[in-house]
Amino acid sequence: MTCARSLYRVCQFLVFSAATFFASVVCAQFNLGGDKTIVSTDQVRAELLAHAPEGISAGRTVWVGLQLRHKPEWHTYWKNSGDSGLPTQFEWSLPPGVLAGEIAWPLPKKLPLGTLVNYGYEGTVLLAVPLTISPNFSPPPQSNKLQVGLRASWLVCRTECIPEEGEFLLNIPIQGSTVLNAAAFQTAWTAQPQNLSATGSRLRINGKALELILEGLPKSLIGKSLDVFPETAEVTNPSAQSSQSWQGGIWQASLPLADQRSASPSTMALVITHEGQGWRVQLPVEGAWPANVKASGVSPALQAALDANAQTPEPAALPGSFLAALLGALLGGLLLNLMPCVFPVLAIKVLSFTQHADDHRGHRISGVAYTLGVVASFMALGLLLLGLRAAGESLGWGFQLQNPLVVTALAVLFTLIGLNLAGLYEFGQFAPTALSSFQAKHPVVDSFFTGILAVAVASPCSAPFMGASLGLAVTLPSVQAISIFAALGVGLALPYLLASFVPSFASWLPKPGAWMQVLRRLLAFPMFMTVIWMVWILGHQNGVDGVGALLTLLLILSALIWSITLSGQLRVVLASTILLIGIWALWALGPYLLELHSTAENNSSSNATSQTQPQTQNQLQGQWQAWRPGLVEQLTAQGKTVFVDFTAAWCVTCQYNKQTTLADQQLLADLKSRQVILLRADWTRRDAAITAALARLGRNGVPVYVFYKQGVAPKVLSEVLSVAEVRSALSGL
Repeated sequence: MTCARSLYRVCQFLVFSAATFFASVVCAQFNLGGDKTIVSTDQVRAELLAHAPEGISAGRTVWVGLQLRHKPEWHTYWKNSGDSGLPTQFEWSLPPGVLAGEIAWPLPKKLPLGTLVNYGYEGTVLLAVPLTISPNFSPPPQSNKLQVGLRASWLVCRTECIPEEGEFLLNIPIQGSTVLNAAAFQTAWTAQPQNLSATGSRLRINGKALELILEGLPKSLIGKSLDVFPETAEVTNPSAQSSQSWQGGIWQASLPLADQRSASPSTMALVITHEGQGWRVQLPVEGAWPANVKASGVSPALQAALDANAQTPEPAALPGSFLAALLGALLGGLLLNLMPCVFPVLAIKVLSFTQHADDHRGHRISGVAYTLGVVASFMALGLLLLGLRAAGESLGWGFQLQNPLVVTALAVLFTLIGLNLAGLYEFGQFAPTALSSFQAKHPVVDSFFTGILAVAVASPCSAPFMGASLGLAVTLPSVQAISIFAALGVGLALPYLLASFVPSFASWLPKPGAWMQVLRRLLAFPMFMTVIWMVWILGHQNGVDGVGALLTLLLILSALIWSITLSGQLRVVLASTILLIGIWALWALGPYLLELHSTAENNSSSNATSQTQPQTQNQLQGQWQAWRPGLVEQLTAQGKTVFVDFTAAWCVTCQYNKQTTLADQQLLADLKSRQVILLRADWTRRDAAITAALARLGRNGVPVYVFYKQGVAPKVLSEVLSVAEVRSALSGL
C-alpha cells in the first residue's frame, strides 16, 4: 500500500534523526559519561572545580572546591548560619594517600530576613578545600588521573528553604598542571580573612554579653563600623542590637549572648569584616558562662523544609503491589493508543494488512517485530530514567518534555509526519533508491523501527493507571522496575499484536481503494493537533516569544519541503532561498526556543515571589495558588485542609481534568465552603522540589491529586478525576 510504505520510509529516517538529537540533548543536559561536575536546580548551579598548577605528586597540595551560583534572591549559609539555616557540608571520596582539609570559608555577609539575621552567601561563591598528597598515594593501575568524589548538601533559602544535595565526580590529570580555574580560586583566596594577632586583644563575659576588645586592626578602619561573625554557632544573638566604639586604635564591641545558648567554648574564633575585607582572630574566653539552656530553634521556613524531608509520609501503595503495578502499566499502555499522536501510527500499521490480506505468517512476524521495538524502547527509556535518578537527577515520567529543545524536536517530528500524511511530499522523493526500497526488502526490521517511532510519539503522554505503577517502579529493584516499563510497552503494542495473530482480521477490513488516501489525509489532523499541543507546552515554558519562534520555524520548514517537491530551476531557486531564510531564522530565533529567553520561567518566579507575601486565609480560599516547598506544612499546621494539583502543560490527562472536574463550579463552591486551600504545583519545567514531593507520595509523574490534613495520611486520588471522587475523599477527612 502506497500510503503505508511512504509512512514507513519517512518514519525510518525521522526516528534515527530524532533519536540522535534526543541523545545529544540528554547527554548535554545531564552530563552523561565521565566526570559529573555540575548539579543544577532551579535555585543553585553547583560545580566541582580543581586547581593543580604544579601537577599531582607527594607533598604537594591540590585545591578543589564547590562553586555555588545562586539565582537572584536565593542564598546559602556560612559555617555559622546565624539565626537560622544550615552550613554547606562535604563528604569526600578519595583514594588512599589523599587527605581533604577543611573548607576555606570566604567572608560571609549578613542576610536580614524579617527580624532574623543570617550569615551566608549570595551571587557566586567558591568553597575551596585543600587536598594533601601524601607519599602513600599511588595512581590507580593504567590511569593517569586522580579521581575525586564529593557528596555535598546545602540549604538554599529565599523566604522559603529547600534542602538540596548533589554527587560529583572529577578526574584530575596527574601529569601536567590544571590552571583553568585559577581565577575562581584566586577570588576565593582573596575573600579569605587575614589572621590578626591576639596580642593585646581580649574576649570576656560581661553579664549577658561578650565584650570584645581588639588591637592591631589597620589604622584605615579607625572610626568605621565593623561586622563581627563568631565561628561558633548559637553563642551570640545575631539579630540583637550590638554596640561598638573606637578608643584610639582599639576597637570594642559588645555582643549579646543568645537567649537559648547551646555552647560554652573556652576559646572562640571571630571574623571581623568591613567592605569586603576581613580579619580572623582566636581568643580565650575570660569569665564564667551563664547556665546553659536548650538550643535555639530554627526559622519557620527552615523547620517546614526539614519536616517535609524528615517526616516522609508512606507512599501510596497499590493493592497487590508489584502485580497490580504490572497490570496498571499494561492498561496504561493500552490507553496510550488512543492519544492523538499515537493513533495515526497504529491506524496506518493496521491498514497495512490490506496489502497482503492472505499473508498470515507475515502479519504475525510483523506484529512480533513491532512489539519487540515498542518493548525494547520502553525498557531503554526506563533504564535511562532510573540511571539518571540513581546519578542524583530529580526526574520523573515526562522529564524529556521539561526541556524546550526536546519539545521543539517533537514539534518538528510531528509536523514532518503530518505533512507526509497530508500528501505534501513522499519520503521516496528525497531518499536514495536503496533506502526507499528498504521497507520492501526488510519488513521485519521496518516493523521494529515503527515500534520505536510509536514509543517516540507516545513518550510525551501519560495515561490513566500509569502514574501509580511508574511511581512504584522507581522504588523497586532494577529487574522489577524494568519489568513495569516492559509491561507498559506490551500494553501499547497489544492491539496490533492481537490483530496480527487473528487470521480473519484482514478480511474484516475494506478492500484497498480511494478511501485509503482519504483516511491517510484525515490522520494528518491528529498529528497537527499534537503539534499545537507542543507549541502550547513551549508557550508555558518560554512564553509568547518562544511560541512565535517555533511557529515561524515550522512555517519555514513546511515551505522548504514544499519547494523541494517542485521541479526544474524553480525548485533550486526557491529551495535555496528558503533554506537560507531558515538558517538565518534559526540563528535569530533559536535563543527563544532555549532557556535564554525564558519569560515564562521569569513570570513563574515572579508569581511564586508574590505568593510568599502575607495573605489572609479568606484570600487563599476558593482560588488556585502556586505551590511552594513548605507551604502545605505551614497551612496544615494551622488546621487547614489543603488540596494540591500536581500538573504540567504537557500532560493531556492533567488538562482534561483541569477543564472538567477541577472547573466544576459546584465542586469549587463546596471546597470553598469547607475552607479548603487549593494549590497547584506546575511541573512543566524541571523542579526538584516538586519531584521530591511526588516521590514522597510514591509517584514520579503527573497528574497527582492529593488532600492534606494535619494528623491524617495524605489522600491520593485517581488520575482521571471525578467530582464524586473529590467529594467522597473530602467527606472522609
